[in-house]
Amino acid sequence: MKIMTEYGTVTLDADVIASIAGAAATNCFGVKGMTHTSVKDGIVYLLKREAMTKGVKVTEKEDKIDLELHIAVDHGINIGAVCKSIISEVRYNVERLAGVPVENIDVCVDSIRVD
Repeated sequence: MKIMTEYGTVTLDADVIASIAGAAATNCFGVKGMTHTSVKDGIVYLLKREAMTKGVKVTEKEDKIDLELHIAVDHGINIGAVCKSIISEVRYNVERLAGVPVENIDVCVDSIRVD
């Protein structure tokens, strides 16, 4: 993603935006972590902090982006409320830190974890 400023062009890699989105999502109440589904065996894996960008898909559209987040949530929480919170938090952080407008955010709950 390229951002034109008065001083020149800033290029942001999709992994930077995915990292910001993943960190914002995992800081929300009720989120256990980011997930990744293995293509080989179809099993959902909970990602470690350093690999959370695999749970975020960034799609560039002209001057905006779309995000798709794959998460695991805690058992017994209101999934709709958690997803609303994630969408709000991720949109705010990506737009504030990266300076890129976010058009759509899709949250996919892949797993419910019980401790």
